[in-house]
Amino acid sequence: MSENILSKFDNYLAANGPAALVIREQLVPVEGSDAVFFPATYAASEDKSFKGGYNINAFADGTNIALIDSVGSQANRIEPLFKAGDYTALVPQIIIKAGEKNINLLDAGHRAGDAIVRCSSLQSDLQAAFKALLQGNAAPIAKIAPTSLVFGVWDSRGTQAKAPRLISSTIRAYDVKSLTRSAQYWAGGSSDPVTVYDSESVLGPIKDDKDRKERSTSGFTHVPATGTHGGVIAGEKGVRRDATLALAALRLISSTNDEETQKLRRYILGLALVAFTKLPGGYLRQGTILVKKENGEHAFQEISANGTRTDATITHETALEYAKASAAAFGVGDSKTVEFDGRIAKADLAGKAAEKAAKKAKKGKGTATSDDSSEMPDQQSGSENAPTA
Repeated sequence: MSENILSKFDNYLAANGPAALVIREQLVPVEGSDAVFFPATYAASEDKSFKGGYNINAFADGTNIALIDSVGSQANRIEPLFKAGDYTALVPQIIIKAGEKNINLLDAGHRAGDAIVRCSSLQSDLQAAFKALLQGNAAPIAKIAPTSLVFGVWDSRGTQAKAPRLISSTIRAYDVKSLTRSAQYWAGGSSDPVTVYDSESVLGPIKDDKDRKERSTSGFTHVPATGTHGGVIAGEKGVRRDATLALAALRLISSTNDEETQKLRRYILGLALVAFTKLPGGYLRQGTILVKKENGEHAFQEISANGTRTDATITHETALEYAKASAAAFGVGDSKTVEFDGRIAKADLAGKAAEKAAKKAKKGKGTATSDDSSEMPDQQSGSENAPTA
């Protein structure tokens, strides 16, 4: 193995190296810049301050910015790259067998911090890896779930160990015009509003609102949908993807000594560069395929700590060659299939229920007693959305 390949990007790992790599590129719907496309929709907030739908921030000057694809969503699109082709050998392929389903760790909602992994036969190894991470040694987690060190992870239900996200990517549209759409589902399969289901010999006429709702749920009556989200059209500033690879954060990753730390950082850098330089597929959701805008802005730069910007020239092919070499030097963890363990899951649920009951009882007393110290330690629930999603 050539040392030239392994040391090729050591300037990114140096203490005085660039703070980040940044990509800024204009995108456009495949149908054209004036085409309608569809942002992500979000549920209403608990306090109803956000009523749900598109996330569009409006400003006093009349401009607005629409979130098309969030950091978490972009990560969920990029990370599974390591399940296919030449990329599979770069990371352990961990499969969790749950009943009839086989779930790749790269598809689990919160990756290494997900319940399906925590409640598997991998639990003890992961717990030890997270504890090592808390002590400043990221090598054990890199042997099991290295992409968690690229896209971030939070063991929110266990040790509380966290690793920051190195790659963040977001797609936004500027000065959008929002549209609505309406539709009518004809249960009879034709334009005739009178369906066969209303016949006395079939279901008979609709009796009341409850009956109408029940028939609607089962597809036996018309279901009008009016004024729903109909997509957006971007203004002159168009659509832009902004992506960052935080090299300053990568340099915080460490192992047991300087030599092992260098191997680990090179390995994680290789994975990060592969993911960062891979051209996105373009498909986001039904009605939204975004591609690079021909002759549009495209910047790929190294940003130094003093703000100097230098054009980066890394190709995906070069990144992949480096990743293969650094993975071999580090030693990729073993691929394996592990079983989901329902007993662990039930014990986990029972523990949470007991904890909740203890908190309720403690609150009812108003003051703590000397026995409170023996209760199960309080778990920070936090958000269900770990940094990877």
